[in-house]
Amino acid sequence: MQPFEDCESQVRSYCRHFDDLFARGKGSILFNVDGRAFLDFWSSAGSVNYGHNPERLKERLLDYLQGDGLCAGLDLHTVAKASFIQAFHDHILRPRKLDYRLQFTGPTGTSVVESAVKLARKFTGRRVIAAFTNGFHGMSSTSLGLTGNRLQRQPWCDPHVFRLPYDGYLGPDTDTMDFFEKLLTDASSGLDLPAAVILETVQCEGGINVARAQWLHRLRELTRQHGILLIVDDIQVGCGRAGRFFSFEDAGIKPDLVCLSKSLSGYGLPLSVMLIAPALDVWSPGEDNGTFRGNNLAFVSATEAICQYWQDGCLSDGVQARGRTVLVHLTALSRELGAQHFSIRGKGLVWGLECHTPQMARKVAGRCFRDGLLVETAGCSGQVLKIMPALNIPEASLLEGLDILSRALREEAYAQAMALAPVLATPA
Repeated sequence: MQPFEDCESQVRSYCRHFDDLFARGKGSILFNVDGRAFLDFWSSAGSVNYGHNPERLKERLLDYLQGDGLCAGLDLHTVAKASFIQAFHDHILRPRKLDYRLQFTGPTGTSVVESAVKLARKFTGRRVIAAFTNGFHGMSSTSLGLTGNRLQRQPWCDPHVFRLPYDGYLGPDTDTMDFFEKLLTDASSGLDLPAAVILETVQCEGGINVARAQWLHRLRELTRQHGILLIVDDIQVGCGRAGRFFSFEDAGIKPDLVCLSKSLSGYGLPLSVMLIAPALDVWSPGEDNGTFRGNNLAFVSATEAICQYWQDGCLSDGVQARGRTVLVHLTALSRELGAQHFSIRGKGLVWGLECHTPQMARKVAGRCFRDGLLVETAGCSGQVLKIMPALNIPEASLLEGLDILSRALREEAYAQAMALAPVLATPA
């Protein structure tokens, strides 16, 4: 890809793994310029939960543009924004008995995290934010400081971050909330009372780590007891990815602040929203803003996505059913190839298959791409194959993608076994 190599920054990433020239996408399929089809188990890192170019969303966008609908509006009152707010209230918040104010922040995931931390500090008057091992919250200053990966963090990141062990980080028999509770109750622990705790209930970039409901309950109770705000980062696993619209629904908790982005627009258009418990909405006008917080095109597609997919429980039921299909398939594959080399975790339609080496995961992902499947890696060393198809992927396409993945795993397992065979056959 000569124009990219000659002119684009070295910072580019995904294109190095999926090295082709893509032209269009429809549903769960991407097409390169030659018309070759690739099944998508990546969903643009969770930005197109309903697939590429959903037809009804596309029709609404075209109608809006054809009618000269306002696109740039900052925080003006617009018809597109009013429609979105009403739909979100009627179909998302009210059925779940949630009472939140909506703040439209800058249009990216890291923007809404920055705003959440800024508001938590303003409301509490404290500076420290507690975040978790293997968490990922964005790549700008404060959100990068919250991110666990030391290779991504840089010297100028926010220094007022305290790192806590995530659920399961110290093994299945250790409740890491014991550690947090001890820090909070011991006046000599050295931990200044945090303004907030931020977490993903399912850590995606960290390797598909799923927090248990009882652990989340205890975290919510500790934060409430000590006057600490709880921020849930639902940027990647919200909007249905974990099975419900919000990833924390199954646990039955109510965060103080919720960060949404990625698939909120339903079409890959930039849009971020912070949900704020009403008592916390202490902003002064204009105190937190951004030029593109009024992305009216994204309001249009987001409204249609909510009305099409979230008026009833059909999509959630379908996500749960497809998730069971993935789990059954991966479990059978793990038994076939040797369960000691693989571990499986996930929920809804976000699943991770941890390989015994990062090299194996990367080679399997490369074999998948060769055979027409986009699948990415995650985890601290890239050792986890990350499976994130569209929430409404047809069953036949889901099974086809799983078959490609299985074949790639078998090929790589065989190649590694053959590479070890001469070593194992060498006399001591």
